[in-house]
Amino acid sequence: MTQALHAAAVVDRARPRLELDRILHPRSVAVFGASDSKDKFGGRIMSFLIQHGFAGEIYPINPRRAEVLGRRAYPAIAAAPAAPDVAILAVPGGSLVTSVAEAAAAGVGCCVIISTGFAEAGAEGAARQAALVEIARCSGMRLIGPNCMGLIVPHHRLALCSSVVLDTDRLRDGAISLVSQSGALMVSIFDRAAADSIGFRHCVSLGNQVDLEISDFVEHLVDEPQTEAICVYVEGLLDGGRFRRALAAARRAGKPVLVVKTGRTAAGVKSARSHTASLAGAWDVFEAVCREEGAVLAQQPEDMVRAAQFLIRHTRPRRGGVAILSSSGGGCGIASDRVSELDLPLARLAPATRAALEEILLPPQADNPIDLGGRRAPEDVEIAGDAARIIFGDDGVSYGLAILTSMPFFARRTRLIGEAAQALDKPMFIALTPGRAADAPRRALGEIGQFHFDGIEDALRALALVVEHDRLRAIAPVTAARPAGLPDPATLSRLPGGQLTEREARQLLEAYGLALAPERMAATPAEAATAAAALGFPVALKAVSPTIVHKSDAGAVRLGLRSADEVAGAAGEMADRLVVEGFLVQPMIDGEAEVIVGARRDPHFGPVVLVGLGGIAVEILKDVALAPAPVTVERARALLDALRAAPLLHGARGRPPLDVAAVADVVVRVSWLAADLGPRLVDLEINPLIVRAAGGGATAVDARGTLGTLRGCPYPKEPAP
Repeated sequence: MTQALHAAAVVDRARPRLELDRILHPRSVAVFGASDSKDKFGGRIMSFLIQHGFAGEIYPINPRRAEVLGRRAYPAIAAAPAAPDVAILAVPGGSLVTSVAEAAAAGVGCCVIISTGFAEAGAEGAARQAALVEIARCSGMRLIGPNCMGLIVPHHRLALCSSVVLDTDRLRDGAISLVSQSGALMVSIFDRAAADSIGFRHCVSLGNQVDLEISDFVEHLVDEPQTEAICVYVEGLLDGGRFRRALAAARRAGKPVLVVKTGRTAAGVKSARSHTASLAGAWDVFEAVCREEGAVLAQQPEDMVRAAQFLIRHTRPRRGGVAILSSSGGGCGIASDRVSELDLPLARLAPATRAALEEILLPPQADNPIDLGGRRAPEDVEIAGDAARIIFGDDGVSYGLAILTSMPFFARRTRLIGEAAQALDKPMFIALTPGRAADAPRRALGEIGQFHFDGIEDALRALALVVEHDRLRAIAPVTAARPAGLPDPATLSRLPGGQLTEREARQLLEAYGLALAPERMAATPAEAATAAAALGFPVALKAVSPTIVHKSDAGAVRLGLRSADEVAGAAGEMADRLVVEGFLVQPMIDGEAEVIVGARRDPHFGPVVLVGLGGIAVEILKDVALAPAPVTVERARALLDALRAAPLLHGARGRPPLDVAAVADVVVRVSWLAADLGPRLVDLEINPLIVRAAGGGATAVDARGTLGTLRGCPYPKEPAP
């Protein structure tokens, strides 16, 4: 092993041996642990390479065999006639590092490591993983894995994977590429998609990502013309900024990206860490970054792939709504409810469309949703197709949702609806609700290449993802412009590290142009009473202490004090109970609502800004929205509109509209403060920001923040602004 490691170390360190395109399209492969037996990993890999007709050279590596499946075997990779582009290693973990070092010494371009027992398995495994990283770094050989399932490249007839799902007649080719951290999910997605007649351009599983990572492949696939949509399963990212830039590149290229990520819950985070040693990161930040860059988040892998297939089949821009068509009044009702609950746009049919429908349907059914049961000529089989053509001819209709139940001439009518949708190139989501009674309609749709769903919810989830994609891509990306008058970011380097006092936090916010409540500092209860009298009653009294984060929880704030005696008494009580450095006295600020505006630094994506319902309600209701910092005014307004409390901001139940423009301005300024602080930012919070009626402005009443020291705070790999 020592000799092999030394040999690897003398290879050029600066340049990778293979580009990704060559890794995905190798001319030769080696299988470490090759076997005749399909009961073994190496046996299945060999079998599938041969079974699916890989045209390149195959080098079985097994010191105990002279031949494997009719092909000459080699005792070691050094004995092979040439260095293969890619080697896949199906060997025990104990000998894995030695095998990888030998591959590097022999000039192998890339090793795919399916073995487990590395960083996900504790300290000993982490040490083995570190050895793999060192070999790759020193040699220039690329690594995929460990703890992965390999590659499937149908158009190249490459089945470099041991999963039994590849024991099939053919690998279905397509225009979707899948990048997955989970190997088991990769092959499950591949198999489920095949049952839906959906194929893939590439399927790659990455496992622990010791070298090649998700962003490497997303970047490559964005530039590959044959890949028309990218699906990604993520457990954890190594470089959030790079991932964000890859998503932005996909958006510029007009290439859909759909993502499923674990880690929405504490249980999901724990699972990701134990599975691939991945740090899942904050779900809300990941979600915000994906939406910012036009990537669509799905909850289930099959929904992600189905939506991707619709997106590559129907590429025209869509701005209209959903038309619902059903053979059942009940189907119309269920679909209408769910479309509304999912916040999908229900299309309003043009008068001419309704008039045309009334010629073939009874008036109550001649509007969206359309009930085919109300036909003027009940025995006319063609009406189903006629109705679909009329609906899809409406410019306000961009999506169709057909809920089809058992009916006479079921297969014929279903086919007519599918043909009408295809003729006008609009995505139709057809849900066939019966079981065996829908077998003939399923075959009819299959004959014309029209996708269908065996349930309303499956269709709705895919429809919602397509609509979300179109919504996100309709938002033109805009670079945030720095507001005039902000300080030079270099001046922030002089700020001390640690938790800021409220006064320090207020000074920082004031420098960035925020309106703050007047205040006076007092060292003693008597001084606090004098300050209150000067400001005018009623006042708020706050204890100043670097150890108190949430003042209301600690009893370090008193509101509405109306006399000097009340102020002195409250300050004395705080001084007796808490360790304080003094007191802040502020006049009570009136307003219509309390909002929280804050920022924090995410370890993967850098600074983010957040806004939500403020006061003590923020911890209970958690009604917040966030975005990567800095943001534009338009993005800040969109964050406010995304809140559940948005109706309160715009005036609800007789209340006056609030000064949303002032709140948006605060969000923008705080976002620039967060961006300027960069790696020094830990967190920053204004809570509450008192908001008055439209035109009345917004005033920051309470602020806190924590900064890191310059030392030990390297910048995360953040996206370029």
